[in-house]
Amino acid sequence: MAMTANEQRQAFYDRIAGSNLTPLWEVFADLISAQPESRARPALWRYDDIRPFILESGGLISAKEAVRRVLILENPGLPGQSRITNTLYAGLQLILPGEVAPAHRHSQSALRFIVEGHGAYTAVEGEKTVMQPGDFVITPSWTWHDHGNESAEPMVWLDGLDIPIVGFFEASFAEDLDQDSQPLSRPTGDAQARYGAGLLPMGYERSAPTSPVFNYPYERTREALEKMRRTEEWDPCHGLKMRYVNPVTGDYAMPTMATFMQLLPTGLATAPYRSTDGMVYSVVEGRGRSHVGDEILEWGPRDTFVIPSWQRHRHEVDADAVLFSFSDRPIQEKLGLWREDRGNH
Repeated sequence: MAMTANEQRQAFYDRIAGSNLTPLWEVFADLISAQPESRARPALWRYDDIRPFILESGGLISAKEAVRRVLILENPGLPGQSRITNTLYAGLQLILPGEVAPAHRHSQSALRFIVEGHGAYTAVEGEKTVMQPGDFVITPSWTWHDHGNESAEPMVWLDGLDIPIVGFFEASFAEDLDQDSQPLSRPTGDAQARYGAGLLPMGYERSAPTSPVFNYPYERTREALEKMRRTEEWDPCHGLKMRYVNPVTGDYAMPTMATFMQLLPTGLATAPYRSTDGMVYSVVEGRGRSHVGDEILEWGPRDTFVIPSWQRHRHEVDADAVLFSFSDRPIQEKLGLWREDRGNH
C-alpha cells in the first residue's frame, strides 16, 4: 500500500536525521514568532516573607564555605535554570558580621543593590567601598572583588548578573585569589573623586566599557530625584525615571545590563507600557501594585519583582515610591532589537 504524503515526509525526516539535518518548515513557527513569547512569568518576592530563609542560611553555611551565600530568585516559569528572566540572574546575598566572602573574579558582570544593613563593604580592584541601603555597586567583568562585613548587623543585597548571557556565548571564565581579601591599593572614595565629580584626570584613557565609578550612593540619587520632582515633568508610563550612566561615555553604566531609578508619586496610575527587555525591580521606598497582564503584584519596601519581556503592565502608587530596576536593554539596543509600546495597542 502506498504511503500517504505525511508518511512520505516522516520517512524523509527520519532518513536525513542521520546526517544531522532537520526541515525548517517543521519548526519555523517556533524559531521566528510574530511577537516575543517569553516563558518567564511575572513574579514577586516579598522580603518580609523570605528574610527568615535568608537569615537561616547564615546558620547552615559560612560565607567562605559557600563562596557566595545567595538565595537565587528563580523565575517560576524557568524552574531549575537559575535565572529571573531568560537572560538575567538575580539573588539575595547575605554577609554576617565579621564574615568575608573570598576574593575571586569572573567573566560575568555583576551589580549589587543594597537592601538591608549598613557598613559592609565591597572591594573592587584594590579599592573598598562601604555600602548603604539603596546604593548601586558595580563589579565589572574580570575584576578582583571580595565582600566583608565589619558592622554589627547582617547585610543583604540584591545580586544581578549576566550569567545566562555569558553562558549563551560559552565565554565563562573564573579564578580564585590565593587570599580571602585582596590587597588595597587606593583609598576609599578614590574612584568617585576621580571620575564621579564631572571631572576626569588628564591623560585618562578608557580601558573597559564599564563605568569607572563602582558605587552610586543612594543619598545622591535620591536627592537628584527629589530636586527633579519640582519640575513636575512626569512621564505617563514611568513617572520620573533616570538611568545610571558611565560618566566617561554617557552610555549605560554597565555594557550588558541597564540600571535605572525612578520616582512614582502618591496617587499616580501609569499608562500601559511594555518593552522587549524583561525588567527586574527592587523597591526602595513606598507601596503600590503593578498590573502585569491578568496578574497583580502588590509591593512594598525591599520587595523584588519581575516583569517579563513584552508583558503589558502599569503601576498604581499608594505612597511615594522609589524603584530600582535593571534589564538587558544595552545589548538589545546595540543589536537593533529593542522595542517599546507606550499604549494599549
